[in-house]
Amino acid sequence: MDKLKKVLSGQDGNNDKVDILEVASQASTLSWGTRVKAFAASFLLGVVCSILGSCLLWVPGVGLALFAVFYTLGNVCSLASTMFLTGPLAQLKRMCAKERALATVVMVTCLVLTLCSAFWWKNNGLAVLFCILQFLAFAWYGLSYIPFARDAVLKVFTFCL
Repeated sequence: MDKLKKVLSGQDGNNDKVDILEVASQASTLSWGTRVKAFAASFLLGVVCSILGSCLLWVPGVGLALFAVFYTLGNVCSLASTMFLTGPLAQLKRMCAKERALATVVMVTCLVLTLCSAFWWKNNGLAVLFCILQFLAFAWYGLSYIPFARDAVLKVFTFCL
C-alpha cells in the first residue's frame, strides 16, 4: 500500500524530475553538422521563396497573392532557419528579449497583415506596404544581434536628416 501511495503522489523513489521540454530537447538533438546543414537549407529555401515571390509579382491576376504568400513564406523560413542553430526554445526566448520584442511583434504582425491584405481584403497597395514593413522589421530584428548596429543606423539617419 505504501508503494501505491508513493507512486500516486509522485514519490515513487525516482527523484529525477522529468521536464517535458528537456525530454523533447534530448529527443530532437541534432549533431552540429546536421544543424548547420538544416540551417543552410532552410535559409536557402527562404531566399528562393522570396526571390520567387518577387518574380511572381508580375503575373497578371494572381501575381499579388503569389507574391505575398512566397515572400512571407520566405521570411518565415529564413527566421526559422536560426532555430536549427540555437534550438527552438532558445530562439523564442531571444525573439522575446527586451531589445527585440518590438521588432518581433511588428514583424509577425506584418507577416499576418500581408496575407490578410492579399487574400481577404484584396488590397494590392496594402500588401506591398506590409511586405516593405516586413523587410524593415526583419532587418531591424537582424541588426539587434550585431552590437551597436542599431545605434549606428540611427546615427546615420539622424545625420542625413
